Amino acid sequence: MTLAPLSVRPLQIGPLRIDVPVVLAPMAGITNTAFRRLCREYGAGLYVSEMITSRALVERNAITMRLIQHHESETPRSIQLYGVDPATIAEAVRIIVAEDRADHIDLNFGCPVPKVTRKGGGAALPWKIGLFTDIVERAVKAAGDVPLTVKMRKGISRDHLTFLEAGRAAEGAGAAAVALHARTAGEYYSGHADWAAIGELKQAVTSIPVLGNGDIWSADDAVRMMAETDCDGVVVGRGCLGRPWLFGELAAAFGDENAVQVDATLGFVKDAFRRHAELLVEFFEDEDRGCKDVRKHVAWYFKGYPVGGDIRSALARVSTLQEIDDILGTLGDAPYPGAPAEGQRGRAGTPKRTALPDGWLDSREVEASVTDMMRGAEVENSGG
Repeated sequence: MTLAPLSVRPLQIGPLRIDVPVVLAPMAGITNTAFRRLCREYGAGLYVSEMITSRALVERNAITMRLIQHHESETPRSIQLYGVDPATIAEAVRIIVAEDRADHIDLNFGCPVPKVTRKGGGAALPWKIGLFTDIVERAVKAAGDVPLTVKMRKGISRDHLTFLEAGRAAEGAGAAAVALHARTAGEYYSGHADWAAIGELKQAVTSIPVLGNGDIWSADDAVRMMAETDCDGVVVGRGCLGRPWLFGELAAAFGDENAVQVDATLGFVKDAFRRHAELLVEFFEDEDRGCKDVRKHVAWYFKGYPVGGDIRSALARVSTLQEIDDILGTLGDAPYPGAPAEGQRGRAGTPKRTALPDGWLDSREVEASVTDMMRGAEVENSGG
């Protein structure tokens, strides 16, 4: 059932007005400039960069400096930072602001990847509430007039929830908004997101916007989340993999009369896939690298469509745009397949015990002995 368009207020994040209250969730290796540009062609929203490691930015790592670049068409510009050291994160924020590299900065406290949480980073960090608060306070101060937001999970496990305390701490520290992926670190991406927790956070954090994240596979899901939780906007991650036009559907669902809505026939999807490849080639300034990068998107784009394994396999080996054109040229058209093309996509995994430093749960404070160990968490990873 398709729900009627929902009349909603624009999302106000500090001085930024986002007319359609939709945010693209950072996904490593996915939400580069090419994908952000493609999504933006279908609908308005806030399109966030891949997660950027603060230490790598401070050290001006060449790859990292490339990842924080935006195309001239991207407005507003948004960067997500990750780190565990308050001073390093603050310095990374200062660099972004001083060099005018973004109009919005987000801090990631949601990564559930074991090699991050094992070092006390990501979704494990809010357990140390003093450290969490210190990071947000310093980052907000360094950001100045650039709005800074926080993205987090419910906590480490059902027995170690942190989202209400962390949400209130972020609000008190001056964050411009908080976003909640309504799963614990231990749940990873499995099962169903606990939308009720988003409603709880909305009741606890009252002076800044609260955004909901988790299990938004369609525009109807987004409408339901906002209706059920009273959240101020939605954050979309895996639901847009291979479906960048979802942002047009979301914009329309939120009452945007200018939203681009499409009939996602196979012919349309072929063109969208080709457009994505073209933008990746432009982003990498290398045809071979751009075409190799689009390979990971093949299964997502053609989920549910009558595209045989031989065609999918061939697309997963392309190295040139001409190869893509030749392969796609062998495909005819077909109507949108409906349910087979919808629903969950991307990684899910199974619940698992969160990897943590020894004795991490014994105290809410950070002992000096683990500070150096925590810095090892600053590696490139997706998550939220």
